Amino acid sequence: MHMKRLTTFTKRELTNRIYVKVLPVFYTVSILCIFIVIIAFTSCSNTEVDNESQHEDYYIRGDTITLTENSNILSRIVLHTVSTQEYKAEWNTAGVVRAIPNSYAAIAPPFAGRVIRSYVKLGQKVNPGSPLFEINAPDFFSAQKNYFDTEQEFRQVELSLRRQQDLLKNGVGVQRELEEAETEFEIKKTALANASASLNIFNIDLSKIKLGKPLVIQSPIKGEIISNQIVIGQYLKEDAEPIAIVAGLSKIWIVSQVKEKDIYHIRAMDQVEVQVSGIPGKSISGKIFHINEMVDEDTRSVEILIECDNTDRTLKPGMYATVHYKDVPIQSIIIPSKAIFQQEENQYVFVQIEKNKYQKRKVETADTTDSNVVILSGLENGEIIVNDGGIYLIKEQ
Repeated sequence: MHMKRLTTFTKRELTNRIYVKVLPVFYTVSILCIFIVIIAFTSCSNTEVDNESQHEDYYIRGDTITLTENSNILSRIVLHTVSTQEYKAEWNTAGVVRAIPNSYAAIAPPFAGRVIRSYVKLGQKVNPGSPLFEINAPDFFSAQKNYFDTEQEFRQVELSLRRQQDLLKNGVGVQRELEEAETEFEIKKTALANASASLNIFNIDLSKIKLGKPLVIQSPIKGEIISNQIVIGQYLKEDAEPIAIVAGLSKIWIVSQVKEKDIYHIRAMDQVEVQVSGIPGKSISGKIFHINEMVDEDTRSVEILIECDNTDRTLKPGMYATVHYKDVPIQSIIIPSKAIFQQEENQYVFVQIEKNKYQKRKVETADTTDSNVVILSGLENGEIIVNDGGIYLIKEQ
């Protein structure tokens, strides 16, 4: 009996001790849970505050600001309805007159030698093949001699080959000797071709060439002599500077630079107008010949080549010119420039999406004309934007 009571008491005591150990832990966990709930609620509240800022006159959510009916900003907001208008881009840029490369030739002697005769004078018109000057050049004499020697050797092996072919045909020839003659013929044929090529590059008529005759330098293009530095008796080195320049100036190029942002206008153009300071009041029509595919990284511009008729020789290479670009009229969205705001590298406007509700929207712009801006993207016809007073919306954001 005594042992049973002792056992019962021990169990109760054990239970009480367990409660004593567990309850503090339970209370601690409960308190931690309550703290976690409070922190989570606080975080949600802060997130809502971040996304939506409230004020008695307005509230902001993201890029949208809504004004209350009692807001004193409302009286300062002036709206503008976006509409398309006919727009024609026009601007001026500087240009330089240049001779067309295919119609321009700087003449320098191909061999070192002494000038012994001149055929031209400054301003003289010439055609392809017209003689310009004669030069007595030792290297040219060597090239001539090599050509004649090679040609004579070729004629000899050609006769030898025909003889071996005839002998074999009549049954008295030897196949080995014919093959040797054929090989020698091919070797001399190649040597003659090389000797001819060394003279052909100088526009020399091989049928009229004579050994010891001076080299006659000819004009490669049609044009006129615009530079003449030919001096009879002058000795010229092989790498001498050009002593005559032939240029065809009936057509010339105007080299102009157009800003990167205006390239899209250029592609739709055909004709432009050119003016030079030496002829005030006169406009010359030009045609866009080529648009460079590379943008100059320093000036952010593209080189444009404009071809102009110059039969009256009005335009001289090296002249400065003013190029007037004028695009075809197109329908564009044009808004007042004061409605545009800058944020870092982006531009934006405030668009009314509901009554007293305005959305900040990014736009892409093109040309600026006086007090207006051409919009490329970001706005649609009929939308309403803030024309005046947008600065107050910025201050509240």
